[in-house]
Formats: sequence, structure tokens, C-alpha cells
Amino acid sequence: MVAKSAMPKEENEGMIAVRVRLYATLRQYQPQLKIGEPFITRLPKGATVKQLIADLGIPEDTVKLVFSGGRAVEEEHELEDGEDLGMFPPVAGG
Repeated sequence: MVAKSAMPKEENEGMIAVRVRLYATLRQYQPQLKIGEPFITRLPKGATVKQLIADLGIPEDTVKLVFSGGRAVEEEHELEDGEDLGMFPPVAGG
């Protein structure tokens, strides 16, 4: 992943950067990260949570909750530049 400032301006146009944290079993999709460590990914403007999940290679049914700014968001939620997201799998147990 390339920092926004390191990319030529023409490559930044039409793109957004979002910060993502994967929790519990979703961490397997970014195993190099420490627990709770975020990473930044770039997507086209207008991208949704559903598109982000697909772009990260995470099967859609393995994500149960996505939070943005402390609020749960739906998969149709349109992402904004600089948004901070947390993704959680279904919780099991009793």
C-alpha cells in the first residue's frame, strides 16, 4: 500500500483511502498485522463496504459487523476518504 502523499496527483484523482482494522478470525486476511493494528487501502470514489470486503479478498459471509466512527454501517454504505473502519466476524459461543 502506498501512502497518499507518495502517489503522483493524477493517480490520487478518483480514489479514496480508508483505514481498516480486522478483528478476531478476520485477521487471517492480513496476518502480518498485530492485533488491532490498522492498515490503509485505496478504493475508487463511490466504493461501498461490500466492495471493500471483496477487494480485500474476504468472503462476504464472514463479515458480520462493520463499524465506522463507532457506528454500525451496512454493506451499501458509501465510503469516504479518511474513513476509519473496524470489521468483525460472527461471534460464536454461549
